[in-house]
Amino acid sequence: MKTVPLSEAKDKLSSLVDEADKTHEIIQITRHGHPSAVLMSADDLESLQETIHWLSQPSIREDLEQAKRDIAENNTVSGEDLRREFGLPPR
Repeated sequence: MKTVPLSEAKDKLSSLVDEADKTHEIIQITRHGHPSAVLMSADDLESLQETIHWLSQPSIREDLEQAKRDIAENNTVSGEDLRREFGLPPR
C-alpha cells in the first residue's frame, strides 16, 4: 500500500486517482503522520462491499465451510456429471 501525506495528495489528486483506478493499488493518505483516509478505485470498493455482504451472511459461511470439507473428503461432482444430471449438452 502506498502512503502519501495529505499535502502531497492535494497537489497530485488527479494522478493519484488515475493510479488507483489503473493499478488497483490502495493509497493511504496521512495527516500529521497518521493514517487518515484511503483512496481506492470505485471497482475495488464495490467488489470489497459485495464480498463483505456475502461473507456476513451466516448461511454463506456455512456453505463455504461445507464445500471445503467436501473437497478435502473428495466428495465432489464433476462438471460433466452435473451437465448430464441437468440435461445440458457436454462441453
